[in-house]
Amino acid sequence: MADTLLLRGRWVFTGETTLDQGAIAIQDDTIIDVGAWESLRVAYPQAQVLGSDSMAVMPGLINAHHHSNGVPNSLQGIDDDFLELWLFANIGLRSQDSKLKTLLSIAQLLQSGVTSVVDVVSLGGSASDCLDNLNGRLSAYDQSGMRVALTPGIRYESVLVHGEDEAFVASLPERLRQQLQTLVPMEQPLSRADHVELLSELVKQYRSHGHIDVWFGPPGPQWVGDELLVQMADAAERLDTHVQTHALESFYEKLMGPRLYGGKSVIAHLKDLGVLSPRFSIAHGVWLTEADIEILAATGAAVSHNPSSNLRLRAGMAPLTAMLAGGATVGLGMDGTTLGDDEDMFAEMRLAARLQRSPQIGRPAPSYEEIFRVATAGSAKLMGKQQQLGKLAPGYRADVALVDCDRITWPWISPEANPLSVVLMRAKAADVDTVLVNGKVVLKAGMPTGFDLKAVGQTVAEQLEQAPNREQYRALAAELIPHLSRWYSQWDVPPLSPYAVFNSRS
Repeated sequence: MADTLLLRGRWVFTGETTLDQGAIAIQDDTIIDVGAWESLRVAYPQAQVLGSDSMAVMPGLINAHHHSNGVPNSLQGIDDDFLELWLFANIGLRSQDSKLKTLLSIAQLLQSGVTSVVDVVSLGGSASDCLDNLNGRLSAYDQSGMRVALTPGIRYESVLVHGEDEAFVASLPERLRQQLQTLVPMEQPLSRADHVELLSELVKQYRSHGHIDVWFGPPGPQWVGDELLVQMADAAERLDTHVQTHALESFYEKLMGPRLYGGKSVIAHLKDLGVLSPRFSIAHGVWLTEADIEILAATGAAVSHNPSSNLRLRAGMAPLTAMLAGGATVGLGMDGTTLGDDEDMFAEMRLAARLQRSPQIGRPAPSYEEIFRVATAGSAKLMGKQQQLGKLAPGYRADVALVDCDRITWPWISPEANPLSVVLMRAKAADVDTVLVNGKVVLKAGMPTGFDLKAVGQTVAEQLEQAPNREQYRALAAELIPHLSRWYSQWDVPPLSPYAVFNSRS
């Protein structure tokens, strides 16, 4: 079996157990065997070998919600803020080539051991503009070999504030209203029907691709409206694909539910619309109630937990422990907005674990094993690929990360130490040596194999240097954001009951 590949490691984390001095055997794009290194070496004597007894072999990590930002907002002068204010401030961002920015983001993900991503894309402009944007991104994933569910969407409503654009604009000074009308389009050139048709054609076009899927990506219920959301869910069912949207990310999205949907929460409203199913996932879910979690568990709809982004945009801390206990499907995402702008999935797993550790004895907190399952099997289930991804087992796709453990275990490690806990506690993206997707090496010695990362970065920098300065847009954002702040500050705030108490005034 000369075409067999063996991946060996000091530890093999299968997703169900840890093998000391283990290995996995791969043929083509599939894992065919898992076991002790010595046994597999005998069974496959002609196989090529990757890895060593200083490596950890693990399932590729799965980023369940992401935006390929390329050069991040922080390097473009856009500071973190409340979600609603930050979203408008982004009109000041310079344009980046869609393929190149996606390659930059892919490199960071691969270097962090991520093999699959749900990449949510914001579209705008004509059908030709949207297609050019998407073709650039799809080309990046095709070239790099990374697995993706590309998830495009367009905002059609609530361009300025949740559900109340007309009233908000009427409250502005005349001069500011005129500036908005000049610089910020409130109508999209691509119709809703043409949007669904464009994405439906892409879903069909990529149906047989080895590592690319196309999903529907309504940015949020308030940004597309009920009718379009139902059309997308119906199309996803018909075309055997998925839908991901943002929901209950910010505190004001929590308040928005009863305000827009007759006193009901956003999740209860989505249930009433009939769109929730195992094909449907939401990103964030920071402000889910216990009743919302019950609905998600009952319908099979999933949540991507994005702890870094939630902290950076002052959204809060999602009730991960309650979601897991309630039986909801939960994956882990980095949202293109990690705490250090590094898209380090190991740091994200640590943050997810640490944020849920209540200070009270007897209160539950997720273990590293549970967090690892969220970032692998949980995210795989969110993607509808729980029988293909998220574990190292025969029949599963050969999506694998090899992590160099020399630095992690230096200067000494106790034989009693839990290997998985040690790796999740100490590993960094810089420790990831090799990554395979579908059995092909897409990262070698920490660098992508499908493209020249240094050249991509240099070209992006040159393009941004020559891009038009969006000074007018930044000035408009600076003037409008105080009005947005005042608008939301007038919303009624109900009594709040936290999932966990971290401090007390008395």
